[in-house]
Amino acid sequence: MKSFGKPPQGERLARLQQCALWDGERLRNVHPVLPGLRDAGAARPTLGDFLCGGARRVPGAPLPSVDPRPAWLRPPQSGLRATWLGHSTVLLEIDGARVLTDPVWGQRASPSALVGPKRFQPVPVRLADVAAVDVVLISHDHYDHLDYPTLRALARTAVPFVTTLGVGAHLEAWGIAPERITELDWWQSHRVPGTGLTLTAAPAQHFSGRGLKDRNLTLWASFVVSGERHRVFFSGDTGLTTEYRDIARRLGPFDLVLLEVGAYHPSWGDIHLGPDNALKAQALLAGDGAPPLLLPVHWGTFSLAMHDWDQPAEALLAAQRAHGLPLLLPRLGEALEPAQRPAPTPWWRAGTVAAPAAAAGDRAAAADAGDGAAPVLDPRAAALPWPLD
Repeated sequence: MKSFGKPPQGERLARLQQCALWDGERLRNVHPVLPGLRDAGAARPTLGDFLCGGARRVPGAPLPSVDPRPAWLRPPQSGLRATWLGHSTVLLEIDGARVLTDPVWGQRASPSALVGPKRFQPVPVRLADVAAVDVVLISHDHYDHLDYPTLRALARTAVPFVTTLGVGAHLEAWGIAPERITELDWWQSHRVPGTGLTLTAAPAQHFSGRGLKDRNLTLWASFVVSGERHRVFFSGDTGLTTEYRDIARRLGPFDLVLLEVGAYHPSWGDIHLGPDNALKAQALLAGDGAPPLLLPVHWGTFSLAMHDWDQPAEALLAAQRAHGLPLLLPRLGEALEPAQRPAPTPWWRAGTVAAPAAAAGDRAAAADAGDGAAPVLDPRAAALPWPLD
């Protein structure tokens, strides 16, 4: 299956072997896990849990969305605008340039077109209708961040890619010319030609892999997008780490931080944030200043964990109302300027969206078997050895 990609070899593998995270065979997290971050007593979810989870794992109706194209025709007055298009896909307009993060237009976060987590609804705009971008940013190689059908479509364009060590092997396998690919280790930077943008890879605590034999053979990272006037932090996927203080000190301050808040579980606390730890990360990224504006990502698109689909947004909204934290909660496709600080509203509660979904619909979203094909794994299996993303 071409969607698995290819492992790094030759010069790519040699660069990985020079990475500080390389243990002689593969990459590993080396920063100490914070006390209490991972609940060692919490049972990891099984495949059966994913297939037969609770009734509110998916929305009861399509989510409200906005066509962003009219807004994209006008440059942002402040010089910085963000359009959340679903999961971790955001179009950033920053100081005259456009950056697209972790683009996923595919129907499933899976190597298969028939089996795997299915998106709740289409992206608010077709990929072909997205405003021309100056660079595509990819944080790591998991299916909900590195999407084969999307990358195959982008291969037919001339857009350059900035990603992490080793991920370029997948991109080349899918038809993207090597001269269009820049792979970075942590703390390395790349100046995007023809723009005033600098992209810098920074630490994260996560993992990688697209198959059963390539775990942690490519790097994962957060990224800082620095323009001539504005700076944005993008977490990729990560657990909470005190390295955020170093990121703020070396690469901040930030006008906006995109932090993952969904698909978390007590047993995954070292490799996913969730809403509570996203707020702690927001505080660390403030450095010595005020907390930066938070735009939550990695939610509202796929059912990848056991919690209610809207729980991350509800938790953040409650924290914002209790403590006045700077928070941006756009609808899908809504192009917003952080400088305008629009008040967050619970748009996801509209109509029947928040109504409980039928169990059958939940199973379909978690691991839809398409036209009757059986799941590729036994749902009676023991706990999965790692999260799906």
